[in-house]
Amino acid sequence: MVALVPTEAHSDERGTLLDFVETQRDALRRSLVGLTEEQAASRPSVSELSLSGLVKHVAEMELNWLRMAQQQPNERQRDQGNWGDSFRLVDGETIPELLVFWEGVVKETVEFARSVPSLDDTFPLPPAPWFPKDGRVSMRWMLLHLVEEMARHAGHADIIRESLDGKGSFELIAEEQGRG
Repeated sequence: MVALVPTEAHSDERGTLLDFVETQRDALRRSLVGLTEEQAASRPSVSELSLSGLVKHVAEMELNWLRMAQQQPNERQRDQGNWGDSFRLVDGETIPELLVFWEGVVKETVEFARSVPSLDDTFPLPPAPWFPKDGRVSMRWMLLHLVEEMARHAGHADIIRESLDGKGSFELIAEEQGRG
């Protein structure tokens, strides 16, 4: 969803990066405005993607990167057997519960990003075919990657939402702000 990072954004690099991440989070949250659980879970194309599934995936993806940066185990780690569940609500999960979970992740991400001594500090990437052997990334890289990943999925959300009811980002921003 189209939205601008406020011009009064934090003037330091850390604050600016966090503001860009938050703008993308807002776009994804906004894609759910005014929808029922059923509408948000619907898949209006041949894709397996739904709005609620995208939001769940992004919340879990942010948690995964946070845990890697903290070098702590991820309590919601996925494997091949349950990877698909990261893209859909299961076992009675609801959008309000998902948003509360994500808000906790957001708070922890912001606190962690503000507490690291330097954005140049690095952490190891886990062994995976898509990561370089013994790869490391910086905190700055992680925050930029969160922007990248969320923006990609916000674009998916734009298309899905417009397919559901024709509402684009400008209509949703106005609706969210009560200026329908």
